[in-house]
Amino acid sequence: MVSSVNNHDEPLPASNSDPNAVHLVVLTGMSGGGKTVALRALEDLEFYCVDNLPSGLLPQLVQSVMHNGGGRRRRIAVGVDVRNRGEDFVHMPLVLSQLAAAGVQVHLVFLDCRDEVLIKRYSETRRRHPLALRGVSLADAIAEERRLLRPLVGIAEKVIDSSELNVHQLRRLIATGYAAATEGLTLMFQSFAFRRGLPLDSDFVFDARCLPNPHWQPELRPLSGKDAPVRGFLEADPLVGEYFDDTARWLDAWLPRFEQDDRSYVTISVGCTGGRHRSVYLVERLAAHYRARREGVLAFHRELE
Repeated sequence: MVSSVNNHDEPLPASNSDPNAVHLVVLTGMSGGGKTVALRALEDLEFYCVDNLPSGLLPQLVQSVMHNGGGRRRRIAVGVDVRNRGEDFVHMPLVLSQLAAAGVQVHLVFLDCRDEVLIKRYSETRRRHPLALRGVSLADAIAEERRLLRPLVGIAEKVIDSSELNVHQLRRLIATGYAAATEGLTLMFQSFAFRRGLPLDSDFVFDARCLPNPHWQPELRPLSGKDAPVRGFLEADPLVGEYFDDTARWLDAWLPRFEQDDRSYVTISVGCTGGRHRSVYLVERLAAHYRARREGVLAFHRELE
């Protein structure tokens, strides 16, 4: 395991391509830094996710997966934070080293965040810091948390500063970095608004502005393409169904070429004017369509995050 501190716009380390290897991603870091979001992103990639597991139980979890699991269950993600016992942070480096020596592909990711941003996030959500339950101030709790986590940040394979990342960007960063641990090609569908520019990471871009726009219906305007009334409005027009069928047919024809080229993931972007209705609807429908046929299908909505 290599220790390094990287900027969040650098790629995460590539996962070992051995289909028989057990991949273990340990997510830790500052409370409020985005660990739960990152864990959910890995869950979307079919990782077996466990939050707040004591370090002493990690070998047992891995052994259980190696002996009883197969396919997707050979990918594990574990969340570790200050809710764990203090000695866990001291023992964790040795436990991870032993697992790596046993052939497990171990990745330790530390989610960091500037103190002032953490304080703002706690203020906005009105949540209590886990260490604030001891009667200390929020600033003191954050300082104590940094001290407790010091043994882990020093050996982290990747340190992500989430201070300037929204939920959408963090999920994409994690999912993109560990898509290689999944079996086959990972599809990443994302909706966006043309008026805010094209997503630069797109492999394919589809323009849905030719479809009927729910924005002009006053009762639908505040909703999104995830809501039933918007779905009903769009599905009532045969043009929408024709657009979806043509798009899925085109992807079916060309995605196998990317798989043959050993690509880990492909990003398919669907845009409309505001990025709230038509593009969101199509991304959700496309993602559902492909989830029924394969693993590793993700959906992101740039303008809804």
